[in-house]
Amino acid sequence: MPVFEYTALDVNGKTTTGIIDAESAPVARQKLRTGKTFPVTIQEVAEASGKKETESPQAFSFLYRVKPSEIAMMTRQLATLVSAGFPLVSAIDALIPQTKSKAFKKMLARIKDAIVEGNSFAAALSLYPGTFSTLYTNMVKAGESSGTLEIVLDQLADITEKQQALKNRIRTAMAYPILMSFIGAFVLFFLVTFIVPNITGIFEEMNQVLPVPTRMLIIVSAFFKSYWWVLLLILIGLFLMFRSVQKTASGRFFIDKTLLKLPMIGQILRKLAIARFARTLGSLLENGVSMLTSLEIVKNIAGNMLILKAVESAIQEVSKGIGLGTSLSAAKAFPDLSIQMIQVGEQSGDLEKMLEKIASVYEGEVETSVLGITSLLEPIMILIMGVIFGFMVLSICLPIFEMNQLVM
Repeated sequence: MPVFEYTALDVNGKTTTGIIDAESAPVARQKLRTGKTFPVTIQEVAEASGKKETESPQAFSFLYRVKPSEIAMMTRQLATLVSAGFPLVSAIDALIPQTKSKAFKKMLARIKDAIVEGNSFAAALSLYPGTFSTLYTNMVKAGESSGTLEIVLDQLADITEKQQALKNRIRTAMAYPILMSFIGAFVLFFLVTFIVPNITGIFEEMNQVLPVPTRMLIIVSAFFKSYWWVLLLILIGLFLMFRSVQKTASGRFFIDKTLLKLPMIGQILRKLAIARFARTLGSLLENGVSMLTSLEIVKNIAGNMLILKAVESAIQEVSKGIGLGTSLSAAKAFPDLSIQMIQVGEQSGDLEKMLEKIASVYEGEVETSVLGITSLLEPIMILIMGVIFGFMVLSICLPIFEMNQLVM
């Protein structure tokens, strides 16, 4: 069914905008008038219904991207409406006007149309794999099969909200150090490139032997002033090389393995990956998805090739009847504590709750570690910037002191 964008006036004379699905523009106008909304302009959306998201031009893919926070909010609202007894189509229809993103509005309208045409909710969501992950689609499919869609939607909302909250806390903790690093680097570059040459130029005109720190500062300043573009090209080249290496399986494996070996940062990345893996696997198992299918879904969730290889090996072992904890321990990618907790959960028959505890434990440790690192970064940054600026001041002041001694 075609989708139309409209601008209309409500009963109070206020301008409203949104989208509506109808067989034609006149039918869309009639539907709006029935709802006591008076259309001003109606325009059909160019994209055809049912097209997959992946068919959109890659160069403009950012225009179709939906934020995880929007998906989390939609999931929570949809779960609330379905739990309250709303039919799925009516619930989605009620959410469309409340969605701020135009791209997401169109997406929800097409999902609703696909359901009306007889498709399942999971099949409709699978039209947009870049927005709704395999995990999301499979959990919805399990909920539809078992008749517990409202429970599954609640759990999906919990997962997405917790992951988003953890990301936001990490970003908030790292925002200040990163901002100060950029500001400090910019100020330092500006001083070395534009201010220092004007000051040191006076010393060079005196034809005197300058102190070693002053000469070092003059060399560095001249290099930055004349060849700053070389540094920029080097940084761009390194970034492009990193991206090209990251696109290959062997390159990404090497990068992920190196990251996990970094002091402090490696442990944070490992715990974050394990927490994501455990929470997702626990939710899938709790909703009746089989162990092997769940492992196939979550092997890409961790976001690390080392963890992915460990899960792939575990899938083969589990298919032979070996326990999950024993299978994961062979790869040495999972911490011993997580392996022991998984084995305890398997023995007690309460693996789902144990996986949830693993996720909570490691998410708490990640947040504590990040706060600890940021608390150390601030004094370290101040110390480094103080040493650099102190060296610059000393390099400028030393020739002045020598000139005073000669005068005296």
